[in-house]
Amino acid sequence: MKPLLSHLKRPLLHVAGFSFFINLLLLIPAIFMLQVFDRVLVSRSTDTLLVLALGAGIGLLLLMALDYVRARLQGVAGNVIAETLSPVVTKLTVAQAARRSGKPLNEGLRDIGTLRAAFSAQGLLAVFDAPWMLIYIALIWLAHPWLGVTAAGAAALMLLLTFVNDWLTRRDIEALQKAASGATRYLEASLANAEVVQTLGMTDALLARWRAKSAEVLRLQGPTARKTVSMAALTRTLRQAVQILMLAVGAYLVITGQASPGVTIACTILLGRALQPVEQVVGSWKVLVEARAAFARLTALLDSAAAEPRRMELPAPRGELVAHQLAYRPLGTERVLLAGVSLQLAAGESLAIIGPSGAGKSTLLRLLTGVWAPTAGVVRLDGSDLAQWPREQLGPWLGYVPQDVELFAGSVAENIARLGEVDSAKVVAAAQRARVHEMIQSLPDGYDTPVDPTSALLSPGQRQRIALARALYGDPRLLILDEPNSNLDGAGEIALAEALKALRGQVTVVVVTHRTTLVQHVDKMLVIEAGRTQHYGSVAEVMKAMQAKAQGQPPAGANVVAMPMAAASAMEKAS
Repeated sequence: MKPLLSHLKRPLLHVAGFSFFINLLLLIPAIFMLQVFDRVLVSRSTDTLLVLALGAGIGLLLLMALDYVRARLQGVAGNVIAETLSPVVTKLTVAQAARRSGKPLNEGLRDIGTLRAAFSAQGLLAVFDAPWMLIYIALIWLAHPWLGVTAAGAAALMLLLTFVNDWLTRRDIEALQKAASGATRYLEASLANAEVVQTLGMTDALLARWRAKSAEVLRLQGPTARKTVSMAALTRTLRQAVQILMLAVGAYLVITGQASPGVTIACTILLGRALQPVEQVVGSWKVLVEARAAFARLTALLDSAAAEPRRMELPAPRGELVAHQLAYRPLGTERVLLAGVSLQLAAGESLAIIGPSGAGKSTLLRLLTGVWAPTAGVVRLDGSDLAQWPREQLGPWLGYVPQDVELFAGSVAENIARLGEVDSAKVVAAAQRARVHEMIQSLPDGYDTPVDPTSALLSPGQRQRIALARALYGDPRLLILDEPNSNLDGAGEIALAEALKALRGQVTVVVVTHRTTLVQHVDKMLVIEAGRTQHYGSVAEVMKAMQAKAQGQPPAGANVVAMPMAAASAMEKAS
C-alpha cells in the first residue's frame, strides 16, 4: 500500500490545509454574535452592525469556496485510490480466479469501491475537523473556566460514545458485510448458469436458497441497524442537551455578573461547532468501519503480492517441456488429484493425454501452464521452472484452449489478438494455422463479427475453433489443448487434425482427448488414471501396451509406471 499512500499524501495534506482555514472561518458566527450582543446592542451603532455584517458575509463566501474546493479534493483522493489500485487488484483477481483459490473473486474490487465511497462521505471530513474540538474548547475556557469545564465534559462524553459505538457495532458490521457479500456472490454465480436454471425449472429453488441467505443478512441487519441508529439518535440528543446546559451555565454566569450575554451565546455556538464533527463521525461510523476493513483486506492482498520476488527476464523459449514427479492436492482437502506424473517433450514434440473422466487430465494441464502450482514436483520450460517465468513474459509464448471455452466481448479479430492491438496479418495467419479462416469469413461480418459471450450467434464448435486461433496467435512455443474437439463436427474435426499435423515438429503440443482420431498426429501418449501414470511412451508402444493389458497380458515395450516412492514421500512432506 506504500505507493497508494504516497499518492494520497498530497491531496490529503491539501484537505488538511483547507480544513485549517475552514475551521478558522467557522469562528465567524461566534465572533459576530459576541460583537453584536456586547458592542452593537450596547452602543446602538448601525454603522458597526453594517460593517460586522459585511465582514461576516465576505468571510462566509470565502468559507463556501474553500469548502467546495476541499470536497473536490476529497473526490480526487477517491479517484486516486481507484486509479492506483484497480489495475493491480484486477491482475491479482484474475490470477486468483485462474487458480480458483484465495478470497472471493470480486471482493478486492468491491473493497476499492468501499474506500472510494468513504472518501466521498462526510465522515472523512469530520475526522479532519475533529482535532479542532480541542481548540474550540480552549477558546471557551479562555472566556470562562466554568464554561470550559462544561465544554470539556461534553466533549469527553461525546468521545466516550464514539468508542462505545465502535465496541458495540464493529463485529456486527463486519459480520453483516460478510453475509451480504456471500448472498451477492451466490446470486452472481447462479446467474452464470441461468440457461440451465431456466430450462430445468430451477428458478424457484434457486430463489428459495437466495432468500435464505438474504434472510440471514436481514437477521444481522436488524440488530446492527438498531444499534447504529440508536447511537446516532443518542449522540444528536446529547449534543442538543449539552448546548442547553451550556446556555444555562452561561445564563447563570450572566446573572451573577461573571460573564456577558455575548460570551454566553458565542460559547454556545462554539460548543455546537466543536461537537458537530463527533456527531458526524458517529453518524458515518458504518461507512468508516467498512472502509477500515476494506483497507485491511487490500493491504493483506497487496502485501502478499509484493512478497513475490521480481523475476529476471528470460530468453524466448524453444519449447522443451519437462514435468518431474508432479503431485497436486487442493488446499484444504485430503484428496490427491495427481501423484508422481512425469513427462518429457523435446521442442516440437507432441503428446496426447488420455484417461477416464476425473483422472486428473485437466489438472495436469493447469500445472503445465503454470497457472496452478504443484504440491510437489516441478514443471520446467527450457530448463527453467515455470514459477521463474514472469507471467506477462511467458503468456505470449503459450497457447491454451481450456475445456470450457469462453470468448470475450469484442470482435472475432480482437479475441484472436488476445484483446490487444489487432495486427491483421497476425490474426489471419493464426486463423489459417488453426484452419478456421474460411469459417470466419462465412460469418456475417467476417473478422469484425461482434462476439457476445451470452449470444447464440456463434455455436460452441465455432467458439472452440476461434479459441484455437487465439491460442496460435503470435508465435507460441507451447500449445496446450484440453479436449479441443469436444464440440466439433466432422469438418471441424478434420480441420483440427490438419492443424495439429502442420504444427508437428514446429510447436510443442500437449492435447487431452477422448477420441483416437487425434492420436495419429502426435509423437507420444500418456495414459493416466486416478491421478497416476499408467502408460507413457511413443504412440506405438502405448497402444501395444494398452492392447496387451486389455487381453490380460503383461505389458511389453511401454512404460507402465506406478507412483514412485519419491512422489509419495514428497506428498507426505507437503502435508
